[in-house]
Amino acid sequence: MTRSLRVRALCALAVLALSVFIAATVPVRLGLDLRGGTQIVLETRSTPTAAADSEATDRTVEVLRGRIDALGVTEPTLTRSGDNRIIVELPGVQDPEKATEVLGRTAQLTFHEVLGAAEKPDKSAQKGKDRGPHRERVLKDDSGDPLRLAAASLTGEDVKSADARIDQQRGTGWHVTVDFEGKGRAGWAGLTGQAACQPPGDPARRVAIVLDDKVISSPQVDPSVTCRTGITGGSTEITGRFSHEEARELALLINGGALPVPVETVEQRTVGPTLGAEAIEASAWAAVVGTGLTALFIVTVYRLMGALAVVALACYGLLSYAALAALGATLTLPGLAGFVLAIGMAVDANVLVFERAREEYAARSRPSTRTSLAAGFRNAFSAIADSNITTLIAAALLFFLASGPVRGFGVTLGIGVIASMFSALVITRVLAEFAASRRAVRQRPRLSGIAGAGAVRARLLRRDPHLMRHPRRWLAASAAAVLLATAGIAVRGLDLGVEFTGGRLIEYTTTESVDPDKARAALADAGFPRAVVQSSGDDNLTVRTDELSNADEEEVTATVSGLAGEAEKLRDEVVGPSIGEELRQGALIALAVALGSQLLYLAARFRWLLGSAAVVAMAHDVLVLVGVFAWLGKPLDGVFLAALLTVIGYSVNDSIVVFDRLRELSRGRRTAPFPELANRAVLQTLPRTVNTGLGAVFILSALAVLGGDSLTDFALALLIGIVVGTWSSVFTATPLAVTLTGDTGKRSRSAKPVRRS
Repeated sequence: MTRSLRVRALCALAVLALSVFIAATVPVRLGLDLRGGTQIVLETRSTPTAAADSEATDRTVEVLRGRIDALGVTEPTLTRSGDNRIIVELPGVQDPEKATEVLGRTAQLTFHEVLGAAEKPDKSAQKGKDRGPHRERVLKDDSGDPLRLAAASLTGEDVKSADARIDQQRGTGWHVTVDFEGKGRAGWAGLTGQAACQPPGDPARRVAIVLDDKVISSPQVDPSVTCRTGITGGSTEITGRFSHEEARELALLINGGALPVPVETVEQRTVGPTLGAEAIEASAWAAVVGTGLTALFIVTVYRLMGALAVVALACYGLLSYAALAALGATLTLPGLAGFVLAIGMAVDANVLVFERAREEYAARSRPSTRTSLAAGFRNAFSAIADSNITTLIAAALLFFLASGPVRGFGVTLGIGVIASMFSALVITRVLAEFAASRRAVRQRPRLSGIAGAGAVRARLLRRDPHLMRHPRRWLAASAAAVLLATAGIAVRGLDLGVEFTGGRLIEYTTTESVDPDKARAALADAGFPRAVVQSSGDDNLTVRTDELSNADEEEVTATVSGLAGEAEKLRDEVVGPSIGEELRQGALIALAVALGSQLLYLAARFRWLLGSAAVVAMAHDVLVLVGVFAWLGKPLDGVFLAALLTVIGYSVNDSIVVFDRLRELSRGRRTAPFPELANRAVLQTLPRTVNTGLGAVFILSALAVLGGDSLTDFALALLIGIVVGTWSSVFTATPLAVTLTGDTGKRSRSAKPVRRS
């Protein structure tokens, strides 16, 4: 065993040991669909200056979403109910009372000039009321002494960000750093400059920081600050003998912003999962069957190396699970299905390596499985790195720029990519190189699985087709597919799910306990297959559907009554979308920035021409997938959104693999016509494309057939996306790149062999 192999083996063992420890000791949060959670019902209240109408309630929902993200709760559900109620469902919350307290805080942050000490605080002023034409107020400071405060100079809207920090050297404990933006920077300098004109020790040399009409900190301006100049730079610290939790809470309240109107908690309870035990069990069986089929396929194609890749994929699953547990992420059913799919797609890196090793073995006069395998890892590294880096760019931007389920998808995607690269480049390599150095494998090279061309490559070598001879024909076929698919949007329209459009929520109290699984089945038989049913409290049942007519509502009530003996409605309200306008806009902005960043990266690594072709192919896949769902009348909901993001990543990765080979071929044959090089790149990477796609298709087919209604649409979307993505990487991105170069390829007399030179 070489030194490099020993180092990789020790690294792999250390990471796997840590993953086993985390998986055994740290529980993973389960989402609302798998385990349920805490439901908090908030009601907005009108003030003399703001009415608690539906518009104010919608703005409040977005502020609350930011607070929940800062609390570390992933995959929450927030919906407006009626005009002034908000239903918040939080999975895996350890302290619901604390969450309720934070959500209900008004968080009106203001910064004031201190006019001086007060003899007796005015009781009305204590409540934050104006006092005279100068809007002077009297509030007690953080030590209990009354202070006369001028009108607010700055508000929370002038704050850019806030962070909880600790200063060990000065021993000041936890504090909150605040960074101002825009006019807030100059305003803070003016406020502190005015205070600095007063002598040290004078109360007027202090600045009061007020949260919800309570002085949380009133620091004195340091003697080093000069009069009229103030503290420049736009930053300050809020001190006040905070604990870690208090500082963190204050920072998240400042970052989340103030509520447009006050809210009051009117109800708090535990709710059951939105999916039943039967659906979860069916999905688990589908995952097992699909993973087993994929493993069998890989072993059949790549024999010993395939078996070792299956072991590495099992390690990938362990790494991903441990990372989710360590980060406190929340597992939902689509997330679980996404990870199962990622196991299938993680085969991609292994397939890339094994196919390159096959090429190396066939090209050598004295082939060796060990040297061919090493060359395969070396030559496939750039394609693996480029495809995974572009995906990581998208994942990071979705995490930092989006929120809610889109942000959660960014976390899941990033974990999957990192774990996939480690399992393929470290674990698989250790196992494969160790096996290739054994005498039994050296004496029987065909046992390794890389000492042969493979079925797909053998056919290509015999036929040697020139696919890029007429690139515009392929582009015309792709354009026709887009037109046909998008015609469904115009003809059938888009069926947006309840997450985007809102719907109706009916809560019943029943005389007999009702099994949510039976209620879901009965409502599906009655014509409401998309109804979301949850147990709520002891004998309550909640049904959430799309918009209902009065006749439909009577049918739903009759169905529930037939199961419960008697059902009385406690609540019947119109609910708003859980994926609101601001969340949608944030997701679109994050996605646009992610695609732009991917284009810049691809342009730097390849050329603008190839990067643009990859992005166009991705847009082709998105339009076709959305159009097909429109024709089929399938809903576009949160699950579809996760599938769409996965398809985008798959499409870009497929195109990168082809373009990476094209770049490699261009270095060795700079005078060759571009269409010839493009054709060779497509043919040489086609075995990888076919085998990777088939690996994912096995899992998705099992999810679609065995996973039940909850996963059928998810699996169908990904099946369509993989088929379309495979097509677009070969017959859209590459022909478009050929067309954009303007190189007709007439210098080439015939297509060259597929065999590497």
